[in-house]
Amino acid sequence: MAVKQKNSFNTLYPNGKALAWVVTVDMGYGHQRATYPLNDIAYQGIISANNYQGIPKADLKTWKSSQQFYEFVSRFKRVPIIGQWVFEAYNYLQRIKPFYPRRDLSEDSLQLKEMYHLIHRKQWGKNLIELLNQKSLPLVTSFFLPAFFAEEHGFKGDIYCIICDADMSRSWAALEPEKSRINYFAPNKRVSERLKLYGVDPSRIYLTGFPLPKENIGGSQQNILKADVGARIFNLDPKKYFYQKYHETLTTNIGKNNLLTTRRHPLSLTFAVGGAGAQRELGATIIDSLYQRLDKKDIYLYLVAGVRPEVSRFFLEKIKSVGLEKNYGKNIFIVYDSDKEKYFQKFNEVLHYTDILWTKPSELAFYSGLGLPIIMAEAIGSQEDFNRRWLLSTGAGFDQEDPRYTDQWLFDWIESGWLAEAALQGFLDAPKFGAYNIEAVLKHKHYREEKVQLL
Repeated sequence: MAVKQKNSFNTLYPNGKALAWVVTVDMGYGHQRATYPLNDIAYQGIISANNYQGIPKADLKTWKSSQQFYEFVSRFKRVPIIGQWVFEAYNYLQRIKPFYPRRDLSEDSLQLKEMYHLIHRKQWGKNLIELLNQKSLPLVTSFFLPAFFAEEHGFKGDIYCIICDADMSRSWAALEPEKSRINYFAPNKRVSERLKLYGVDPSRIYLTGFPLPKENIGGSQQNILKADVGARIFNLDPKKYFYQKYHETLTTNIGKNNLLTTRRHPLSLTFAVGGAGAQRELGATIIDSLYQRLDKKDIYLYLVAGVRPEVSRFFLEKIKSVGLEKNYGKNIFIVYDSDKEKYFQKFNEVLHYTDILWTKPSELAFYSGLGLPIIMAEAIGSQEDFNRRWLLSTGAGFDQEDPRYTDQWLFDWIESGWLAEAALQGFLDAPKFGAYNIEAVLKHKHYREEKVQLL
């Protein structure tokens, strides 16, 4: 068994560009979405700490119990009366304390102590670190537990942790943060400042921005991104109110050649459910409200089921039940794949043709940096409340109106040019170079610290 575990990581990286071990966790989408853009610099590809080949049964059992509980609570919230009560009790344990007044927040929590107890008593994560120590490279992880594993079980290289939300709880910092050697990649200014309150040495904090998919940016010149934003604004400003008012700003920031005079793709809305599959009913309500416009092909609708086959089936059955099966595959699409990496590829491809993204304020809030106006569904969890506040501060996101009347308020927003303005606000003010910045830090080069000081 030991030999098999060691051999699972023995293949040489194919293109020789490996800069780090990149470790994520297979829980929802957020942590894997954060590491997906780093695949081209990851030795042996991206490793999931909770389901890699050869993981000890005891480790797997510990991981599964925590993941199953979270998904159960997320779905159980929909149960009348008691569901909300159970979720609020769970959310209280995960809460992020108010930032103001600024004060020392380094005192550890009961939750953090319990995690360290498991790491030491059960040697949780030790097998993973032994495997990673076979190759002398730094570790980049999108979850705090692998970072804790590395520090407690003697990882030989540097340790970096990506924060995946616009604010974070005390559980992300080590038990003794002032002594810890864990470095952090912060997605925004608030996280950077929060880490200091938790006792993390400022020299170990890098304000990089959240790592967005490189295939949607196109390098430092942002050629792909600017073309996408130009096509999006054309669709979101049919009366040209925004174009006329901000023509000079648009020309300066996305380029004259990207200001289209003809439509590149039809008006498109993408609705994405969370990793636990919650809020699928909201997608059904959207279909009901947009029925006539979908029937006439006035709008394209992408329903993102992720890797959940039951959500994909739910959407397909809904499409058939309302008599829109003739539109399926023409202007109504389901984005699904059983393989999460392939799903991310499909999702990122759809974003090129997406004019409006409707989702809960998860890590996708940071995708406003791709010039995507975001309509926010109800937040699930304390961290999403903070993502919502951050997104509102950028001017790139809005709370949803009553979904039953989507066909009314959505098109009012479009006619006014409001969503076009939101697209440009996100493009200008939300960080977008996270993946490139992380790579620069690993190469010990100067990185483009995000200058936008949005809290």
